[in-house]
Amino acid sequence: MQKKAKKISKFANNQFDFILCITVILLLALGIIMVLSASAPSALSTTGNSYTYVKKQLIFAIAGIFVMLFLSKVDYRFYKKYYWYIYFASWLILLLVAVPGLGYSVKGATRWIKLGGFQFQPSELTKIGLIIFFAGYLTDHKDELHNFGKGFLKPLCFLLPPIGILFFVQNHLSVSLVICIIVIVIMFIAGSRLKHFVIVGVIGISLLVGGFGFLQISGAGEDNFRLDRIATYFDPWADAQGTGYQTVQSLYAIGSGGMFGLGLGDSKQKYLYIPEPHNDFIFSILAEELGFMGCLIVIVLFAVFIWRGILIAMRSTDLYGTLIAIGITTQVAVQAIINIAVVTGTVPTTGMSLPFFSYGGTALLLLLANVGILLNISRSNSKV
Repeated sequence: MQKKAKKISKFANNQFDFILCITVILLLALGIIMVLSASAPSALSTTGNSYTYVKKQLIFAIAGIFVMLFLSKVDYRFYKKYYWYIYFASWLILLLVAVPGLGYSVKGATRWIKLGGFQFQPSELTKIGLIIFFAGYLTDHKDELHNFGKGFLKPLCFLLPPIGILFFVQNHLSVSLVICIIVIVIMFIAGSRLKHFVIVGVIGISLLVGGFGFLQISGAGEDNFRLDRIATYFDPWADAQGTGYQTVQSLYAIGSGGMFGLGLGDSKQKYLYIPEPHNDFIFSILAEELGFMGCLIVIVLFAVFIWRGILIAMRSTDLYGTLIAIGITTQVAVQAIINIAVVTGTVPTTGMSLPFFSYGGTALLLLLANVGILLNISRSNSKV
């Protein structure tokens, strides 16, 4: 048994981060409970069975736990050998949505691949693929990071194919944003200079603001739903039955919850007021049923996840492990922060799922796979 374990990982039998594992299990358990509560009315309405969605979510959650535990024993350094192959696969898989018979459209956006009875977003694979690629590439080119051309602009150029496909083929701005933030954080931790980020950031923001201003002045953005969302953000009640509908209904749910909530299962807004309440706006239902205290518990659990992820990154035995750990931690942190900000009306509405909570079997499976890699990195230093 010992020899077999060594083939998987030299430190496979070391203790992994127990606190992180327990935190993930608690988030997962709360997520399953909230999917059950939030999805029951819409599941009954569309399928005739209140438990349709939660059954699928539970199956993927159980499978995901096994995948997490398995990957926690697979040496994370194994992926570094193939990071170039992983890079090309990460953005080529995004093009599969354009293949007739494979691509699946929802509400005008083709972001899903449908195989038999399963459907998933290939962008979920792209996230972890790009984390592995940039971790490997920046580790191998760490001596160039001080250089603006080779160490900063060149790595950013590798973002162009996946971001271009996500934006122009899949019309998926939210995932593009998440991936960009993840890569920026990884590059900064790897050693890229702050002044390079400032220079490119100022130029990028100026172009973005100028572009939005031009669209508004020229009238070309009148039918642009993203501009509508930004306008709605400032006054959602101006079009409460249109573009502001989700935000208004979400705020009604959160306000109704008060300090301790209406009680688990007693949400009113999930009864076909909030569209698909078990997806991106599941935090609204949580706030309504469990109140401020329930929200606080969930936020604290995410904070613990982020804390342990950063600690694992800091104590990793090599730069490659540090960058993968910080990439996975950043992914969970950014998605959680943006999702909660959206449902509370803090930022404009965007399609961002809440990790461990939002309905989506394959997304949950891949998220737990990412956690498995993070746990394996923690095994490399059993002092974590």
